[in-house]
Amino acid sequence: MAAHRGLIAVFGSTLFQLCGVFMLLPLLLLLLKRAEVSNTIAGLFAATEWLGIFVMTPFASAITRVMGRRNALWLATITPLFTAIGFLFTDQLAAWFVLLLLSAMAGGMRWVLAEAFIAEFSPPQHRGTLIGAYATLIGMTMVVGPALLAWLGADDPAALRIVIGLMLVGLAWTALIPRLPHDHDSDTARVGLVGLWHAVRANPVVMLAGFVGGFFEMGLSSVLPIYGLSLGLPPGEAALLLSLSGLGGTLCAIPAGMVADRFASPTLGRRRLMVLLAVLLLISGAMVLALEQFTTLVWAVALLWGSAGGTLYTLTMFDIGSRETGITLVNSTAVLVLTYTLGALVASSAAGLMLDWSASLGLSLMLMAVAGGGVYAFARSARALAHAQKT
Repeated sequence: MAAHRGLIAVFGSTLFQLCGVFMLLPLLLLLLKRAEVSNTIAGLFAATEWLGIFVMTPFASAITRVMGRRNALWLATITPLFTAIGFLFTDQLAAWFVLLLLSAMAGGMRWVLAEAFIAEFSPPQHRGTLIGAYATLIGMTMVVGPALLAWLGADDPAALRIVIGLMLVGLAWTALIPRLPHDHDSDTARVGLVGLWHAVRANPVVMLAGFVGGFFEMGLSSVLPIYGLSLGLPPGEAALLLSLSGLGGTLCAIPAGMVADRFASPTLGRRRLMVLLAVLLLISGAMVLALEQFTTLVWAVALLWGSAGGTLYTLTMFDIGSRETGITLVNSTAVLVLTYTLGALVASSAAGLMLDWSASLGLSLMLMAVAGGGVYAFARSARALAHAQKT
C-alpha cells in the first residue's frame, strides 16, 4: 500500500515540477534572444542547467545517506521554486546564470531520488512498464511546458508566475511520499566519487547509453528553439520543436518498457534494442545536412532525437533498477544521471557553437560521430553477450 501511494506521489510531484521546469528554460532562452545575445551565449546558458546537474550528481548518494531520501527530496524540490521566484526580481545576465545553476543543482538531486523511488516502489514483474510510464510522464511534461509557453507567449508577464505556481503544486505532491525504512546498505554502500567510479567500471556500456541518450534527447532539445529560429521558424513554432522532441519520448517509453519486461534474455534484448536506437540517431545526424534546403525535415529530426534518445535512457534505468536497491540504487542512478547530463552538457554547449560556425556540415558530423560511437559500442557488447550465452 505504501509503495502504491509512493508511486502516485512521485508521479504527481514530477508532473507539476517538470511542467514548470520545461516551461521555464525555453522562456528564458527566448527572452535572452529578444535581448539580442549571441547563439553561443544562449547555448552556454542552456548548458548551465546541465552543468548544475553534473556538479551535484556525484554527491547525491552521500547527501542522501546523511539526510535520508525523503528529506533530501524535499530540499531538492523547494530550491527550484525559490530560484524561479528570483527571476522575477532581476534581469541581470550574470544573476540569471547563478539562479539557473542553483536550480539545476537541486534538480539533479531530485532527478536521482525520484527515479530511485520509482525503481524501488515498482513491483519486479512490472518494473519496465512503470519505468516506461514514468519516462512517458517526463516526456509529457516536455510537451506541456513549452506548449503552455507557446500559448501564452514569451512576452506575457504571467508566464513566469505560472511556472512558480506549477512548482508549488509539485511541492505539495511531494508531501504525500511515505516515509521509508532505514536503508539496508547505508553503512556499506560506496558513495561519492569512489562509488561513482565503481559503478562506471561495473557497467561502462550502460553508462555510455546514458551519455548518448542525454546528448540527443535533452542536450539537443534544449537548443531546439534557437535552432528553429536559425532555420527561419517563427518563435512560437521554434518553441514547439521542444514539445515535439518530448512527444517522441512520450510515445516510445511505455512500449519500450513493456517490450523490456518480456525479453527472453533481458540484458541481451536491451542491448540489441540499443543498437537499433543508435542507428536511428545516426540517420538523424545525416538528415541535418538537408535541413537548410528542406526546413520541414526539422520536425522529423526533433522527433527522432526525443524518441530514440529517451528510449535509450528508459532501457538504461530499467537495467539498473533490475539489479540494485537502497543507497546502491541511488548511487548507480546518480551515475546514470551524471553520464546523461554530461551528454546534455556537451550537446547544448557544442551545438550552440556549431550553430554560429557550421550549422549544417559541422553539426551533422558531430551528431554522426556520437551516434556512430554508440552503434559500435552497443553492437560489440551485444555480440559479446550472445557469445557468452552460447558458451
